[in-house]
Amino acid sequence: MLRLLPLVFGLSAPAIASELPPPLKEDDFIAFDRKQAALGQLLFYDKILSGNRNIACATCHHPTLGTGDRLSLGIGEGGDGLGLMRIAGTGDSRIKKRIPRNAPGLWNLGAKELHVLFHDGRLSIADTFENGFNSPAEEWLPTGFNSLLAAQAVFPVTAQFEMAGNPKENEIAGAIYDRIDNAWPILAKRVRIIPEYGRLFVEAFDHIDAPEAVTIVEIANALAAFQAIEWQSFDSPFDAYLTGDESALDLAQKRGLDLFYGKAGCSSCHSGKLLSDQKFHALGLPPFGPGRTRSFDPMVRDVGVMGETDRLEDAYRFRTPMLRNVELTAPYGHNGAYPTLEGIIRHHLDPDGMLKAWTPDTAALPQAPWLQAIDFVVWNDAREMARQARFRDIEPLPLSDAEIADLEAFLKSLTGTQSVTAPPFGIPATVPSGLPVDR
Repeated sequence: MLRLLPLVFGLSAPAIASELPPPLKEDDFIAFDRKQAALGQLLFYDKILSGNRNIACATCHHPTLGTGDRLSLGIGEGGDGLGLMRIAGTGDSRIKKRIPRNAPGLWNLGAKELHVLFHDGRLSIADTFENGFNSPAEEWLPTGFNSLLAAQAVFPVTAQFEMAGNPKENEIAGAIYDRIDNAWPILAKRVRIIPEYGRLFVEAFDHIDAPEAVTIVEIANALAAFQAIEWQSFDSPFDAYLTGDESALDLAQKRGLDLFYGKAGCSSCHSGKLLSDQKFHALGLPPFGPGRTRSFDPMVRDVGVMGETDRLEDAYRFRTPMLRNVELTAPYGHNGAYPTLEGIIRHHLDPDGMLKAWTPDTAALPQAPWLQAIDFVVWNDAREMARQARFRDIEPLPLSDAEIADLEAFLKSLTGTQSVTAPPFGIPATVPSGLPVDR
């Protein structure tokens, strides 16, 4: 997230250049097995991993939608369709709740230096529970994951409103109601008894001699291998510029780069090779939706990383996103409050002014009249809005319209070329379960 510092004038070109990160290279990524990745491709697009067999990982992270879903807050279990055309369902199958936060893009999640995931950082590499991770599953998380990304993969499938479904609807949702880890063996069996999947697991994993040995760990490791290889991206014009090709950026993009690494102060948070400090910052984005908060908090709001740390000083702070391919991953912010790059840039420059000017119709929310009372309850709560206004990690900074346009041009220079247009695997024609593939 762009952290804006006091104006600094007169920065020379060498001073700015010295702040540029080293080029991102293949060695900066975990090496994953391609057989496992090919298996993970099928699993990623297969709705077999959802409780009611009606939603896949790809539904909310689709390559034609920048690996997101183009919605501010997604429509998970019970919805139908893709992206802006996705509907909230009808009758008994309609959604019970919107996904509380924006579906993040999946670019470069196999990077070695990545150590925290989710908008609130509730999954991180740590030895808190002696299994390698601090996670919502705590001590019940199994061991054997090949990466942070693999550990992440086991949580959407157990989330009621994302993929698991509601209690009494299916065996997955019922098992989760008792304890989160009870669902993973059921999912693993559901996958491995499909003959083609059983065969592919035996072929892809040296330690798997028979389908009966497949667990949620192998499923997660295959999903991680696929995502990490499929959406590895460091071939943008900016990346070419970092390797010495000064012609890779046009004049507007170069001016934007100077602003980003100069007086706009963007690089104070969007730092390093991944363009993220992997820390948490309060931007004062317009709040809406059901949010995520502490288990004992009855309010409809989103407290950010405080929900994980339970520390008041962490309230309303969210993880700094990585920025490669940011042009493709609209809308922006932890809740998708802004549909354009210009909008989110202007918010960083004048958070309170943009908050006052923002209107609910700016949010991309598929119609769900039965949820209207919840959608903007925070927005209409004067006391909660005042509480949120006290937390700001950014200060107003006056930039001209031309400078804002240059910053936007620079952000567009972060868009990959072949990594975006010709990914290694693509969308499979079919999946072993025989369930329909979202296209």
